[in-house]
This record gives sequence, C-alpha cells and structure tokens, in this order.
Amino acid sequence: MSPSKPVRLSQTTITELMIPAYANFGGKIHGGILLSLMDKVAYATASKHAETYCVTVSVDKVEFLQPVEVGELVLMHASVNYVGKTSLVVGIRVEAQNVKTGIVKHTNSSFFTMVAKGDDDKPTQVPELILENEEEIKRFIEAMRMKEIKAKVREQMDDAKSKIEVDNARSLLKGQRCQIKIRL
Repeated sequence: MSPSKPVRLSQTTITELMIPAYANFGGKIHGGILLSLMDKVAYATASKHAETYCVTVSVDKVEFLQPVEVGELVLMHASVNYVGKTSLVVGIRVEAQNVKTGIVKHTNSSFFTMVAKGDDDKPTQVPELILENEEEIKRFIEAMRMKEIKAKVREQMDDAKSKIEVDNARSLLKGQRCQIKIRL
C-alpha cells in the first residue's frame, strides 16, 4: 500500500446508456438503478485509492433533482473526498446527457462512505489523501464536518427512540395522519 495518494489517481467516471429495461411505469429511470450505478463507481474509486476491496457502509444525501430518461447517457463522476484510518468518503456527481441535443443536466450528488477490507475481511488502513488544490481541501473539510453532524444526528435519533412515551401518544399525535385504535 502506498503511504499517500493524490485525489486525481483514483477519480473515476462511468458512463452508461439508459435502456428501457431500467425504466419505471412512468418512463423514467428507476432510482434503484441509479443507486446501483453509484455504488459501482464508489467501489471503483475507493478501491483504486485503497488498493484493496472496499464495502459500502453508508450513503448520504440521495436526492433526485431531475428525472433521467430512457436513451440518455448517465455519467457518474466520483472522487475520494476524505479518508479516515480505514474509511473513505467518495463524492459522486451524477449527470444525464441527451445524446441528440447534447444537453447535460445535473441529476444528483451523493456521498458514499466506504471501508477498506484486508485479506482477513477486517478493516484495513487506507493511504492518506494528498490534497493538491483548493477544491480538494474544501471537499475534505466538508466531509469532516458532515461526519461530525452525522454523529450528532445519530446520537439524537437514538435519544429520540429511547425516550418515546406511549402514554402521551394522543397529544403527540394530534393533527397527524394516523388513528389510534387501542386504549391507552
């Protein structure tokens, strides 16, 4: 394993034609198809940096901004934005290109957290990331901040789950779109 590697060495772009088999009943490409392609490019990018097998541990900020149509080319641009000891955050920008008009639209961006695995199937250390320009520095710091926010949100969600009081359900659920059919 290299002790450190620049972002550019693992940047990856995958392009795939959107075929009718990928479409839903509305004629748009299934979100699941796009997520699968995003997972592939995240794996390729992370594995190139880590020089080993990597697995997806979380996906953040999946918001489909615009639909993808049958016949368009989907381009997935990925790069390692952040590395921890054994984890990597891969940023992905998804674009759809109409081959007839040449118009390219941004359909979504997402962040995949990957963990490098050794031959023993245990997490293994990844090379440090060499940041060569301001954009790479910005992305690394953004990923650090997002990691901190995720930890706080995870803690708050755990607290919220543990502190639910069913005794107060009627007042808590007043005005919500549900009906309580048991006696409390």
